[in-house]
Amino acid sequence: MRRESLDDLRTLVAVARERSFTKTAAKLGISQSALSQTIRELESRLGVRLLTRTTRRVSPTAAGERLLQTVAPRFEEIDAELAAVRELREKPAGTIRITVSDHAYKSVLWPNLAKLLRNYPDIRADIVIDNGLTDIVAERFDAGVRLGEQVAKDMIAVRIGPDVRFAVVGAKSYFTKRPPPKTPQELTSHTCINLRFPTHGALWAWDFERNGRELKVRVEGQIVLNDTFEILDAALDGFGLAYVPEDLAEPHLKSGRLKRVLDEWCPPWPGYHLYYPSRRQSSAAFALLVEAVRFRPTGTLRQG
Repeated sequence: MRRESLDDLRTLVAVARERSFTKTAAKLGISQSALSQTIRELESRLGVRLLTRTTRRVSPTAAGERLLQTVAPRFEEIDAELAAVRELREKPAGTIRITVSDHAYKSVLWPNLAKLLRNYPDIRADIVIDNGLTDIVAERFDAGVRLGEQVAKDMIAVRIGPDVRFAVVGAKSYFTKRPPPKTPQELTSHTCINLRFPTHGALWAWDFERNGRELKVRVEGQIVLNDTFEILDAALDGFGLAYVPEDLAEPHLKSGRLKRVLDEWCPPWPGYHLYYPSRRQSSAAFALLVEAVRFRPTGTLRQG
């Protein structure tokens, strides 16, 4: 159907509601003659009279009433949907699905996400905590969180946290039985606690770097876990060396429960990034999420 026909049908509905050409013309901001011409042209195209006009009022004919009963509710539904869309723009809503590692969730994502959810109760967060390298496109996630170097180049990445350092730590009881390793290669003769990636089952190789020299060491031990916090607990219980984010180990290093080794081999890595497909068309809720979690170094003021 041509756009003019839809506009003319809307005009017919307006006249039928007001039962007056004068009131309808004033409401639509057009002249009475233009309004009458629109209705006559519509009737001419349909080949049937739609309105009965008298000096006092306008009323639908039988054909007009039948058409109005079909058309008017459709326009009401369309207007209601358009209003709902406008409301979404003004009042962001919807569900955002995110996959994130346990440490990234607690250290950088949740503190900012919690504030967003309190301010916008119609936004829902569907969070999957997973230390694996999930394919967010295949698994239908809106976004994921990874360390900067792990984000694929075809993704849009937004930094959401400071640099992250890892630490190799062990309980003092562990070091009573064997000397601390002096190089990453010596880890192969130590008992270590492994992290398994849930997505593909592989064990995480420990990353090291010193003076531009990079090393990946695959370690062995009695325990394999898929949770960073459980790995830290196992290290505290003396079951071996653990490779964990520095901020998790820091309280226990200060208390003396843990001892750190290979410090000079653990430089900072690019911090956590929120990433999502470049083809994504952001909703208002998603745009708010990005701004809420965006990393702002100390001293940088938030805009808005």
